[in-house]
Amino acid sequence: MSTIAEFSIPTNEFALCETLERRPDMVFEIDRVVAHETTHVVPFVRATYGEFDELTEVLEADPSVEEIELLAEVEGERFYRMVWGDTAQIIGYMVQGQGATVQEATATDGEWHLRVFFPERSGLSATNKYAQESGFTLDVTQIYGLDDLEEAQYNLTNHQYDTLTTAVEEGYYDVPREVNAQELADQLGISHQALSERMRRATKSLVTSALTVDEDEESDPVNQ
Repeated sequence: MSTIAEFSIPTNEFALCETLERRPDMVFEIDRVVAHETTHVVPFVRATYGEFDELTEVLEADPSVEEIELLAEVEGERFYRMVWGDTAQIIGYMVQGQGATVQEATATDGEWHLRVFFPERSGLSATNKYAQESGFTLDVTQIYGLDDLEEAQYNLTNHQYDTLTTAVEEGYYDVPREVNAQELADQLGISHQALSERMRRATKSLVTSALTVDEDEESDPVNQ
């Protein structure tokens, strides 16, 4: 049975650890990842927030980064192609060894948060075992089975869901606001930058899901 799992890994056990120590306010997000073998993965990484001055040099000095190429630079973000070695081998194991797909991976506030699709539930079990044997701290926070996918239609992670619901409950969306962004971030125990990134991604997921037009609706002459 296909399974989607959400879990976290401490940054000190994974890639970009030294970069995140030197740029603690930076948020890194994997847009796509390719694994040529178990021990070498090629992620396409988006960097947002934080200090961009000499960021490429900082990444080049990070021992987890074997190769790096700056693909694009626009205001507020940079897009890189990287090659990661042994520190990211758990990603290589999931993708190459278990046929998994990394749907989302974001590093912020000392943790990598991942959402991974496994074609078979056994792939998640094998990954857990591999993590224990290899010394990775894999904290699984949520698992979706096929029966749960309808409930996950808006494609929100646990962290995104909790952030949005807390924002509503605390009056962040009220006019006037009862809590500002910094106060909301403090309640959630994350940085202001992490809150902004999480809400941006969550809002994008909600809007994308809500505005997706069903094929049946497109072919309905009443709606044209």
